Amino acid sequence: MNSISFVLNRTWRRITLITHVISAGAWIGIDVMVAVLVGVGWFGTDTEIRGLAYRALATFVVWPMLTSGLICLATGLVLGLGTKWGLLRYWWVAVKLGLNLLLCTLIVAVLQPGMDAVGGYGRDLAGGTANATDVSSLFFPPAVSLTTLTIATVLAVVKPWGRTRSLTRAR
Repeated sequence: MNSISFVLNRTWRRITLITHVISAGAWIGIDVMVAVLVGVGWFGTDTEIRGLAYRALATFVVWPMLTSGLICLATGLVLGLGTKWGLLRYWWVAVKLGLNLLLCTLIVAVLQPGMDAVGGYGRDLAGGTANATDVSSLFFPPAVSLTTLTIATVLAVVKPWGRTRSLTRAR
């Protein structure tokens, strides 16, 4: 089986791994920020602050989150192709790759399209003209993402399941 692969020397492997860990940490941090802003929007008592939380979500969440996710994806690909772990050689790596792709897709396909409405609701809320808008679905982005990123972190540490069958047979 021919595949694209190369060997990262020790210095580049470390640089790539550090960048990977930092981008994953940033992604988790952004998700925590999203959870805090959603909580302030839901449970805050001051409508101006609640409106500000929704406007902040709409303005500052999608692109930093997507950027950290794509950096994590790119460095994960480099590490997979340039180390003994491979991209599809071990189940834990393949699952992490799939989770990263899923989350990046959800950011673009589900989260980003709704942010204009969230920002508009925040402006209306702060201005005292907000209609009753259901923002209960805002619970799901940080809940899903933080859960998924926690699973990916555990997989990176524990490295369960061993090799994938298809590549074990090909060797």
